[in-house]
Amino acid sequence: MYGAERRQLLAQRVRRDGRVDVAEASAELEVAPETIRRDLGALERRGLVRRVYGGAIPQERLDFEPGVPQRDQTASAEKDRVARAALDLLPGEGTLLLDTGTTTSRVAGLLPPERELTVVTNSLPVANQLAGRGNVDLHLLGGRVRGTTLAAVESWALDVLDGLTVDIGLLGANGFSAARGCTTSDSAESAVKSAMVRACRKRVLLADHTKYGYEHFSRFAAMSDLDVLVTSSGLDDAAVSELRERGTEVVLA
Repeated sequence: MYGAERRQLLAQRVRRDGRVDVAEASAELEVAPETIRRDLGALERRGLVRRVYGGAIPQERLDFEPGVPQRDQTASAEKDRVARAALDLLPGEGTLLLDTGTTTSRVAGLLPPERELTVVTNSLPVANQLAGRGNVDLHLLGGRVRGTTLAAVESWALDVLDGLTVDIGLLGANGFSAARGCTTSDSAESAVKSAMVRACRKRVLLADHTKYGYEHFSRFAAMSDLDVLVTSSGLDDAAVSELRERGTEVVLA
């Protein structure tokens, strides 16, 4: 078995069973325990697992939600590719909604200066990047700011979104799957994301492939609620086919 195949198997095992034991995996796959530890280290750097004593558990089994700096470093190259691919979906002018998230924040930094856009966001990092841009008419949603994600949530944001119609929305998620759709860890952020879905004519999910198959506490959209998914090319063919069967266009970056 090649190393890439072994790491894929370990990632699937963590997702299915909730953990991987180094000794058991070493015996089953007939490789040294150190090989398994190196494999788990590689998976941890990709944000797929969290190493613990004797093995690894899913990243989502942690008792805390990672903050912006930690999430920004996870699957960084994949997020860069997804953000660049999302630019091809944007209009030359019009209204754009940018959800909170490290990938949508990358899009904000890449917006071409020649495009005249009205941008709505609940993300402080996104707003900070766009506040001085002469080609952007920026609208920042108000509300309670979550320290973990730097996103405005609750009634102030919800009330404003209820009265908006936006040409295209770029949304983020902590996890996504064909069966469960888009999920996030916090119910207040989930409510805002659901309102964003309703406010946009065209809805695009930006999520790198490492988030596929993970189901978090609160669901904010089914895959059928979305028009396009932009994800990284590491997503396997079976997952792509299953997502497309749900009626969502899949763009691989």
